[in-house]
Amino acid sequence: MEVISTVGHVRPIMPRHLLPIPLNRKTIVRSVIILCAGLWASLGYHASPVLAVDFGQIMQEFELRDNYGKTVALRDFRDRPWIVVAFLGTECPLAKLYGPRLNELHQRFDSQGVQFIGVNSNKQDSLTELTAFVHRSRIEFTMLKDTSNKLADAFEATRTPEVFVLDQKRQLRYHGRVDDQYGVGFSRDKSQRDDLAIALQELLDGRDVSVPETKAIGCHIGRVKTVSGHGDITFAEHIAPILNARCVECHREGEIGPFTLTSYEDVLGWEDTILEVIDENRMPPWNANPKHGRFRNDARLTDGEKETLRTWVANGMPAGDPSQLPPPPEFTVGWKIPEPDQVFHMSPTAFKVPAQGVVDYQHFMVDPGWEEDKFIYAAEARPDNRSVVHHILVYIIPPGERRPDLQTVLVGYAPGSLPVLLTDGVALRVPARSRLLFELHYTPNGSEQTDRSYAGVCFIDPQDVTARVRGRLAIETEFRIPAGAPNHEVVASYRARREEWLLSMTPHMHLRGKSFRYEAHYPNGESEILLDVPRYDFNWQLKYILEEPKRLPRGTRLVCTGVFDNSAGNPVNPDPDRAVHWGDQSFEEMMIGFFDTVSAPPEPLKAAQ
Repeated sequence: MEVISTVGHVRPIMPRHLLPIPLNRKTIVRSVIILCAGLWASLGYHASPVLAVDFGQIMQEFELRDNYGKTVALRDFRDRPWIVVAFLGTECPLAKLYGPRLNELHQRFDSQGVQFIGVNSNKQDSLTELTAFVHRSRIEFTMLKDTSNKLADAFEATRTPEVFVLDQKRQLRYHGRVDDQYGVGFSRDKSQRDDLAIALQELLDGRDVSVPETKAIGCHIGRVKTVSGHGDITFAEHIAPILNARCVECHREGEIGPFTLTSYEDVLGWEDTILEVIDENRMPPWNANPKHGRFRNDARLTDGEKETLRTWVANGMPAGDPSQLPPPPEFTVGWKIPEPDQVFHMSPTAFKVPAQGVVDYQHFMVDPGWEEDKFIYAAEARPDNRSVVHHILVYIIPPGERRPDLQTVLVGYAPGSLPVLLTDGVALRVPARSRLLFELHYTPNGSEQTDRSYAGVCFIDPQDVTARVRGRLAIETEFRIPAGAPNHEVVASYRARREEWLLSMTPHMHLRGKSFRYEAHYPNGESEILLDVPRYDFNWQLKYILEEPKRLPRGTRLVCTGVFDNSAGNPVNPDPDRAVHWGDQSFEEMMIGFFDTVSAPPEPLKAAQ
């Protein structure tokens, strides 16, 4: 039986419904409704959906086991006038953040007749993992395991998290996201619209839902595939080498990747999400325009690697012969630099990272006790809790100064980044009695965490130093980004007073950063683009290390151009209604083009990291 609902907008009808339909009064009326709804939706209105989903029949017939193994019949909730069905996954970052939020809404609306039901349809999530997720998120409502994703198919659910609100007649009244606080690659300090809560309150007040349909954003539900594995491309021979080279550095146990990709079983269920993020160039994180410059740490997948992954998934993901699996990549356990001569923690005690919200930059002052100049050839910053540490910067505060010298960043950390490792006598000089400033940015992951990050350094005898690496910058602090401006340009420049060799570049802006470019203007009148970042992403504080050091003759002007989006169209904009100036916190802005140079010939630096 087909049920025609009267809220929301037209949802896509699955291919199984695209069958010849005899023309009669009902189908003609239905077609007119669909056409009108599509027209209204294109004009920005919320039209009424015509769904090929009989939610009443689904709620009457389905029986699933909860995370403890107890059978639960959905018809058992017939006495509850309102049902919220929330599809969730145990490892999806957004599902982790919204698990506790859904429980808060359950506590708020339970006494008013609203029943929350959680559903896990991921083939990759076990009952043990689901129970751990329930406990970690402190979920008190029923959590069901949808084996073979049959309920997700019936609901036509595609994402985690994704919510459906049904009324007493089990007609759909709201569908989409929980709220707009978190999205792919961004988070706000608070939501701007609490879509699910607003919809429930409107229904409880006897009103229609003002915004009955929003876009659910999150990970793809890990569905059981109907295509049996076939073809010449296999995991063992073709896919594992790609993942080992491009992904496993972060997607392994104990690292920041939200799920592991170290085995065939790890990949199953994540294939649709993997294809989406590589098609959108979100993963691996690399934002440089390939038309300009060659970089030793370029993390991009090649077009051929992407096509291999797509073909493998389309062919049903055959595992292949286990004997053809490459040896697992070897990652350094502990320090990637030689054993440090000195290690210092950011603070005597750990910092508490809340379960939700936005944690702005945290700063910790450290006195390393250096009574003489130090020459450092290796440095590494290490997060204590990789699941919540977004990035670390360790600045040097010169003696007698209160603020850091922005030209000299001792070391930084971001997921997948390399430590400082200089060779052949190249070193960084740090003046005696300097102090260090740890700047940490944390990303909550749905449960309260603690972190006490640290850094280590290796010293070289001053007599063995052959060249000094110098931190340079093009910086502009006197700017005003008008409220609502979508493309506000700020320019900064640096002039080389002597011949230098450029090693790396690191653009730095905050949440309104949109694009960044380094351009060299040479004394002979020629110019070239050294680095172009057309889509700057605050989530990835990347250092772009040149494949070969670049000669900057004396008099070269290095021009950095940053473009800022302070409009409402920027989803991470803290407040598009206010003008923005320079400031340390991410709700303010910075415009810095960091780069590293040496005055010595480049040959010894080819292996430097």
